Amino acid sequence: MRRPSSAGNRTPRPRDEPEQLGFDGMPERLFVCTPSKLGSYTDCPRRYRYAYVDRPAPPKGPPWAHNSLGSSVHTALRNWYGLPPDRRRPEALPTLLKGTWVREGYRDDEQERAVFRRALEWLESYVETLDPTVDPVGVERVVAVKTAVLAFNGRADRIDARSGPDGPELVIVDYKTGRAGLDADDARGSQALALYAYAAERVFRRPCRRVELHHLPTATVAAHEHTAESLARQVARAEETARDIMAAERAVADGADPDEAFPVSPGARCGWCDYRRVCPAGAEAPARDPWSAVERALLPAESGPEPPE
Repeated sequence: MRRPSSAGNRTPRPRDEPEQLGFDGMPERLFVCTPSKLGSYTDCPRRYRYAYVDRPAPPKGPPWAHNSLGSSVHTALRNWYGLPPDRRRPEALPTLLKGTWVREGYRDDEQERAVFRRALEWLESYVETLDPTVDPVGVERVVAVKTAVLAFNGRADRIDARSGPDGPELVIVDYKTGRAGLDADDARGSQALALYAYAAERVFRRPCRRVELHHLPTATVAAHEHTAESLARQVARAEETARDIMAAERAVADGADPDEAFPVSPGARCGWCDYRRVCPAGAEAPARDPWSAVERALLPAESGPEPPE
């Protein structure tokens, strides 16, 4: 496939940010972002450019089965909490999962049915650990906050209210269906979870320092207790990323080569990139079948390639 022309894709600003006049003395515009938008640039500036800057955007590759699986499980859990408490039972899960099931990306019907059965097992085991009478503060709840640089918003999988050492506090819960072996370092280093906690604390005006990764395939929880200082460091990192992005966008608007403003970061992630076929560096990476990652769900004892979270 022919690579999109850099000159034809120079765009002064991303599609999701309103134009602001640059009068002297006016504050610089805030960078509107989500965790995935920030993470896309951190992983590979070229990928960010393809997704958020180039217009028309380059075509993506085929859908990934592991994304379909994750979306199906997340939506089933959201709908489980949407049931009346007396109906939040494992027996409701087959219907919930079937109603939310995304079929894209699987090798064939046989593989899809096998993954469905495995996902149902995960859900049945997981809801046994939950108190059906307790409603979270939020399920797929959007939280938003502004800083001097960011206009951040994100959708947290779940926000719990729990008793802490100093009184009631909030906890950010993030469901995971992919990479195994998650530990406290993964929870500590997750910028997305930290930004959710930072925003939730301000939206609900209650302390929110604990973040948790709930890995359904292994029924494990990786957790970290943030401090005000560690959350502030994560926010500062996000602001620095935003400044880098805005500088690159301004450079392209002023006539710089987009390939130089948004350099590629080749690596193992290239094989999983949606834009692999239009990126010269990505095209050199080994191709992944759309269903290759879900084979680990069926053969958990085997090692194999895993997509980035």
